[in-house]
Amino acid sequence: MYEGNEQEAAVTRKQLTGRMALLLSISAGAGLAGAFFFGLNERQAVSTSVFLAIILGTLFFWNFRLAIAFLGVSVLIFTKSLDMDHFVKEASLPVILFLAGMMIIVGALRDLGFFTWIVQSIISIPKITGRKFVAVTAVASALLACAVDEVTSIIFISTLVFQVCNRLKLNPAPYIIICVLCTNIGSAGTMMGNPVGIFIGTKAHLSFSDFIIWAFPVMALAMGSCVAVTMYWYRKDLDEFDARLKERMNRDLSLVPMVKVPYGKGLAVLLLTLVFIALHHTLEEWLKLDPNSILLIAPLTVAGIVMIFKRDRARHYVESEIDWWTLLFFMLLFAVAGTLAYTGVTRLMAGSFTAHFGTNLNVLIPVIMAATAIGSAFVDNVIFVAAFAPVIEALGESVKVMPLWWALLFGACFGGNITLIGSTANIVALGMLEKNFKLHVSFFQWLKIGALSSVIACLIAWGMLALLAPLMP
Repeated sequence: MYEGNEQEAAVTRKQLTGRMALLLSISAGAGLAGAFFFGLNERQAVSTSVFLAIILGTLFFWNFRLAIAFLGVSVLIFTKSLDMDHFVKEASLPVILFLAGMMIIVGALRDLGFFTWIVQSIISIPKITGRKFVAVTAVASALLACAVDEVTSIIFISTLVFQVCNRLKLNPAPYIIICVLCTNIGSAGTMMGNPVGIFIGTKAHLSFSDFIIWAFPVMALAMGSCVAVTMYWYRKDLDEFDARLKERMNRDLSLVPMVKVPYGKGLAVLLLTLVFIALHHTLEEWLKLDPNSILLIAPLTVAGIVMIFKRDRARHYVESEIDWWTLLFFMLLFAVAGTLAYTGVTRLMAGSFTAHFGTNLNVLIPVIMAATAIGSAFVDNVIFVAAFAPVIEALGESVKVMPLWWALLFGACFGGNITLIGSTANIVALGMLEKNFKLHVSFFQWLKIGALSSVIACLIAWGMLALLAPLMP
């Protein structure tokens, strides 16, 4: 037994070494090619190689992505491609703290029974049918993603779907897929739904009201199209839902047991957070503070209040509810992406972009949206947003930049629907499906409906941005 395990470990180490060597070769080769063909200087070539290494590391070495990011930043410092002042500036610490505060708030909402109350409210819908159930759960998952985040939303909505499908002896996969697709679309509605939202909001100096005015309506239309398309796609499953539900009701059996949940405190915490964030622009002007300063510390303020009142759980919130692994990765990723701007690579990229596509927004909007959507289908959308952000900042010198920021947001969020690895919410929901029902969704089974819903959502976003762009500041 010991020798077998040792041999297996040796093979794994051999394969790992080979793949790491390939990653380094491709990354270094890209940097050398950039220097030879595009005239990149030494620091520009190094920063390009390191950023590419992080992209490839995330794609092929998911469990090692933080280690690769640590090593990448070390290489940048050693080669003087990045100094400590710019590292601190580009690491987007306010964004990291915003996400940490929101994670604590989500943990408190879970403790206070808020999400259980949401689930119970959906179950108690009068005269429920399969289509009504899907429509309500899909919309709820999207709106919940707007209020907290996509992963928290899909965890609780998936729990509801499992309960109902277990009672009706149904295959939960179609319902899970519908809810995940709507959750990813819903995450574009506010800056709290997805890490890319707060990152874009910070880089573009967008307020919470900007998201409500420009992003939320587009998200709502895209979500409506997703619900309609998926309900038609899974119409046979919905017919089966109605038949099973009718059979159960004829036996005077409830769908799931109802439990009275004291939701008041949880609802108060969420409303306090949303109101604080919604009023940040007014408060900043009144107190003469820098733009978005109150926005970024609002979750920390509410989290601090929560930790005082829930002092027995405060350490748990900080140690267990905050995903430090992911936040550290984001911080280093933002710093490495910022190095591309620091060394001048993004200015070259922006020049090449305008040389190929011009400065016409009707061309730039779909190109940026399509590129980000396709990239986000295979690699964490935060990586593509971090890469494109400096390019869009540079494009802002010659074109109206706000429509491009929204194109980046919608491409990143909607593109996560294309493949089953396109977003964290996808992976979490499918993991829960396999664990609870031993069901596996194949890559192509997901791709057919995921790509269709994503393309339609992106087309709607493109059309809306084309109409709204002249009205944007």
